Amino acid sequence: MGKYEKLAREIVKNVGGKQNISGLSHCVTRLRFVLKDEKIANDDVLKNMDGVVTVMKSGGQYQVVIGNHVPMVYADVCEIAGINGGNELGEPEKKMSFTDKVIDLISGCFQSVLAVMCAAGMVKGFNALFVFLKLYPNTSGTYLVFNAIGDSIFYFLPILIGYASAKKFKLNPMLGMLIGCILCYPTVQASAIGGDAIGTFFGIEYKTTFLGMPLIANNYTTTVIPVIFVNAVASKVQKICNKFVPEVIKTFFVPFLTLIVSLSLAFLIIGPVTSVLTNVLTSGFMMVNDFSPLLMGALVGFLWQVLVIFGLHWALVPLFLMCLTTMGYNPIQGSYGVGFAQTGVVAAMYFKLKDEKIKKICPAAVISGLCGVTEPSIYGISLPKKLPFVFSMVGGAIGGAIMGGLGAKGYTSGGMGIFGVVNYINPENSDPAGMYIAILTIVVSLAAGFILTYLFWNDKEPVNDETKSSESRKVAEGEMLKKEDICSPVKGKVKLLEAIADDAFAQGALGKGCAIEPSEGKVYAPFDGEVTSLFPTKHAIGLLSESGCEMLIHIGLDTVQLQGKFFEKHVEQGDKIKKGQLLISFDKEQIEKEGYCLDTPVIITNTDDYLDIVEIGEGEVAQGDLILKALR
Repeated sequence: MGKYEKLAREIVKNVGGKQNISGLSHCVTRLRFVLKDEKIANDDVLKNMDGVVTVMKSGGQYQVVIGNHVPMVYADVCEIAGINGGNELGEPEKKMSFTDKVIDLISGCFQSVLAVMCAAGMVKGFNALFVFLKLYPNTSGTYLVFNAIGDSIFYFLPILIGYASAKKFKLNPMLGMLIGCILCYPTVQASAIGGDAIGTFFGIEYKTTFLGMPLIANNYTTTVIPVIFVNAVASKVQKICNKFVPEVIKTFFVPFLTLIVSLSLAFLIIGPVTSVLTNVLTSGFMMVNDFSPLLMGALVGFLWQVLVIFGLHWALVPLFLMCLTTMGYNPIQGSYGVGFAQTGVVAAMYFKLKDEKIKKICPAAVISGLCGVTEPSIYGISLPKKLPFVFSMVGGAIGGAIMGGLGAKGYTSGGMGIFGVVNYINPENSDPAGMYIAILTIVVSLAAGFILTYLFWNDKEPVNDETKSSESRKVAEGEMLKKEDICSPVKGKVKLLEAIADDAFAQGALGKGCAIEPSEGKVYAPFDGEVTSLFPTKHAIGLLSESGCEMLIHIGLDTVQLQGKFFEKHVEQGDKIKKGQLLISFDKEQIEKEGYCLDTPVIITNTDDYLDIVEIGEGEVAQGDLILKALR
């Protein structure tokens, strides 16, 4: 237990005890509780408790404002309340687009397995190298063991991702792993179901049925999207079951119902949808290849990684195999340069990354990529940054165009990565022309990915425990939390900024703070300081406190259009001011008669200089009442 054990116990007690806590996270300065019943919490006791700044209720959260040492308080609260600290959410969830959420989810599921993926990729690569150097044949036991060491993590990847995604979706992690196991089960793979077809579904043959509906088998071991999707559904099913299944049988029946429902939907929806899309893509790529091999190579090189992520690369694998069996070679080689473009991107990112944790992964990911395994590079490094991933697609397209345009043919599919160049040697006459094209593709693709990333991408500061705020440094240095009390400059009713009808203020574009609906037409100085700006229209004034707080008081919305009418200033720009001094007066009734809203934003414009801006005031306030706390 940490140094804040006593404070943590009092907080847990006064939020209604651990039985009243259904969720807990923390941000820069606040403990963010999700309580089963907020009415049970002792607001007044918490607000007056030593070590607590105040209490706020917002967005369904019961927020206890602590200060810059909140991570240590959070740890003690978790231990006392029996909460798994691994479920910490940190900063409140930011608004993200659908694409950003998908990328964040996919890449986030890989963070914990990146290192071992890199290691496994290197084992696979060196195993292929040793076979190429004829140190042992690919039929030997040595090859078999090394191949198992290198390949198993990729074959059973849905199991690992099942665990990670289950934690994200708040699904029982063991259920998440089991769902991954079921998707890897041999008899559900496309190649494992024998017998004659008994019917077709959208032109796709099927050999058996499930619950009276066609069972379209797919190889779920080669993609991560299905297990993530199924776990998302399973988490919803689990939540519903927990509400309705009696407590006495929950232990067994909730997992039972969750598995039955989610996996039934998986096999009846994911399989058919994936197969239909695969068939459509197959037909499309065949048309493009007939029109132009160069265009086909570029298209395959550009889209290959995206197809792999969603498991749709199987649209091309049958084409590859069909060409090998009927023609003796495969002329569709657009995907060969993709891995090297991705590797070039990661090599360039190494020199540009600011997040040391990710940077340390890059060298191993580069080696793994050269050996033909790019999953660590994609999921853990380039995809989360988005633009580098796009550059890898462009580099892949360039490599694919070279392979298609110069007519490279693959005669086998044994080697991986740089060892795959031997696949392009014609076995009938040992003609190495195809190998030279492959080497050229490697060099150009790698260079394209590296140059594009190095010249046109810059990393942002990493958002992690050390950089998202100065809290860790301040605690380590023994600094005390600094607070600045901000008093109301106006008499009236306090509102949340997001509640006012002005997007710039409501979205916090100008800074954090609050708004006041004034009940009289006077604006007073909220602190001792200086007038830094006074608009000619007198509807807004900028102030600087003696401690460095920069404030904007904006009287009404769109009142600039009054051109100073109904406003009177009592100070000038550059004047020194004292707390409580009259700054501006205005005719409230006349302004309202003109049709203007008098909601008055009170904004701290240098918000980035503070750990947090906490709204204290509620309801009606008098001039001089405390409305904000600025925490350093």
